[in-house]
Amino acid sequence: MKDESITKVGRFSIISRLNVQLWFRLLAVFLALNLVLVTLAVVALLIYGEQQIMKVPEVIREGQALGVDAVSLLELTGIQASRLPGEPSGFKIPRFFHTYLAPELAEAGRKIEFAATEETVWWKKLEHLVYQVELVVDHQNYLVSFPLDTVIQLMRYFFTAIIILQISILLQTPFIQARMIRSNLNPLTQLAKKAQSLNQDQGPFSQEEIQVLAGTLDNINAARLDTRIEVSETQDELKNLAIAINGLLDRINDSYRAQARFVSDASHELRTPIATIQGYVNLLDRWGKNDPQALQESIDAIKEETANMKELVEQLLFLARGDNNRMTLDRVHLDLAEIGETVYKETQMLDGGHDFILRLEPVFVYADAGLIKQCLRILVDNAIKYTPVGGEITISTSQENALAKLTVKDNGIGIPPEDVPRIFDRFYRADESRARATGGTGLGLSIANWIAQRHGGYLEVLSRVDVGTKISIVLPAAKEKV
Repeated sequence: MKDESITKVGRFSIISRLNVQLWFRLLAVFLALNLVLVTLAVVALLIYGEQQIMKVPEVIREGQALGVDAVSLLELTGIQASRLPGEPSGFKIPRFFHTYLAPELAEAGRKIEFAATEETVWWKKLEHLVYQVELVVDHQNYLVSFPLDTVIQLMRYFFTAIIILQISILLQTPFIQARMIRSNLNPLTQLAKKAQSLNQDQGPFSQEEIQVLAGTLDNINAARLDTRIEVSETQDELKNLAIAINGLLDRINDSYRAQARFVSDASHELRTPIATIQGYVNLLDRWGKNDPQALQESIDAIKEETANMKELVEQLLFLARGDNNRMTLDRVHLDLAEIGETVYKETQMLDGGHDFILRLEPVFVYADAGLIKQCLRILVDNAIKYTPVGGEITISTSQENALAKLTVKDNGIGIPPEDVPRIFDRFYRADESRARATGGTGLGLSIANWIAQRHGGYLEVLSRVDVGTKISIVLPAAKEKV
């Protein structure tokens, strides 16, 4: 009973706070809207006054031409006028608008004042506003006044209707918002009730069922990640929770097994060069240090295995940083053709047994130049390893719609169809003995695939045994800089 009252208080508190916040936000919107409307009303009054006095200079000139007093003639048109003994005063229209006004009105002074009235209430006094213009026509100063009572009355009716509408909305909004908020919070309320019922003996779930579920979870550990909650024996209300937990356990189990396999494979890869180095060290220790040929052979073997270990460790560190999201990309606008030409020049100095063909055209992407170059080097290195001496290796670029491609194609041994889906797995080799002979670690394509995916792309593979392999780095294309 106490928990239920706490839940109701919590719900009331959340609904009230949200309601108050939304109400004040709506009030702020109305105030801002009213400020805008008042500003527009003032501008409208000025425009209306200017339209009414636009004809004043012309009427004065006509009166002078007919010998009629200009002041009397203006009063016949409904405009109050008098001669001004002093110089014109008041605010002036900015010069930007002078082109739309008569010369006399452009330099005239304006005022908005209250006419003489006994009214004391401010909204009543507003009806006696007068728009005054002090201008000079043919060297004679005039004070022209135009009452704004008609426009003020219309605006008062308009603003009264707006204020009444806003007040009615503000009075109704708390009740409407409360129902809406309560409806949106209802799923959370039901979830809270379900959670509370789990701790009560008299609830929708039996104590035995809850204990079975809890006991199953308690028995799950790293050594028994294959344990699952029996969904068929779980009450309906707990089925979704059990299914979600089982799905989470499946993902954790897959990740755990992948990590264990990765550690095992890494240990195996390091064990081979370590055993080789240890064997040559023992050879030197027993008798090889006195044999120049054995000594040189041991040094060469140790240097080679050390270089292999260094490469393997660097690749492992690269993948570890990538898995931990500790590797940042320095994206720049670059041309894939320039990357292909750079890697070609570097490779040509180291490999003279293959014929390289370049088919490069400008293709632009936003990417990390160093990582894209590393990815291409991996593909070229694989092509060299698995293409016989004298074979052809083609480096090309192309663009298809919004995708840019950097492709390495060879006419080497190819990859069996059943092995293509697994070539990006870490430490996987399609031909273990052949890969050993070439010194591969089985991590190159994994790194290349990670680089492509990190750039929002992927690796595209096409291969046939004894025909060759074609692997493309596919990335989102960018426009050429002008």
